Amino acid sequence: MLSKAILKYINSLQIKKYRTIHQAFLVEGAKSVRELLQSDYKIERLFITEDFYQHNPSISKAGYPYEITTEKELEKAGTFASNNAALAIARIKPAAAFDPSATPFTIALDEVRDPGNLGTIIRIADWYGINHIVCSQSCADFYNPKVISATMGSFSRITVSYVNLVQFLNERKHTSDIYGAALEGENLHKLNLEPKGVLVMGSESHGLTPEVRQLVNKLIKIPGFGKAESLNVAAATGIITDNFFRNL
Repeated sequence: MLSKAILKYINSLQIKKYRTIHQAFLVEGAKSVRELLQSDYKIERLFITEDFYQHNPSISKAGYPYEITTEKELEKAGTFASNNAALAIARIKPAAAFDPSATPFTIALDEVRDPGNLGTIIRIADWYGINHIVCSQSCADFYNPKVISATMGSFSRITVSYVNLVQFLNERKHTSDIYGAALEGENLHKLNLEPKGVLVMGSESHGLTPEVRQLVNKLIKIPGFGKAESLNVAAATGIITDNFFRNL
């Protein structure tokens, strides 16, 4: 049975303030925890069911600190309504600087505050081999449990940097193409794109902020053929990103 102190600590990590204080975050569910076990993140502690333990022998071989518990205890401790496998506490990595030479094409997010959208975009980046994305300071926190969950394990392979986005783009506007999604942009399907430069995506409700929009030198759009007013930012990011890689 998990102690009150452990439950209090786990619950505190659902809040950014305490993640920052403790420099730790939560990973929940079988797939995400398995990905964590294969990553270079330092694991502080594992809380796992007997079945998960039996199917993941690396836990004992690697010497991870773990505790066998029940599904009920996992659900009580974490954010999942149902968790029949595992919950982990991992250490936050030091912030990494963006290296343009190692990342010829990247996604930059402008005030994308929804954790589910950020997590899905991280998963999209992982699918296309984009290993580093950039976020404005007002975006959702990478270590938010909902973000981690939505990545479906991709958090373990993608680096996210939080920057002054205007400054970041200003430093690249003369050396890189900066694409921005906007309704009045050029039809994406008529462009010959390749995965170079920066793709900037804004929030679904507000689009690109004015300061960021001024630094975009190529506005693009997804042509619509139905009656939907807009696309979810994560869905739009997936469609646009695919067009950059389509000719490879």
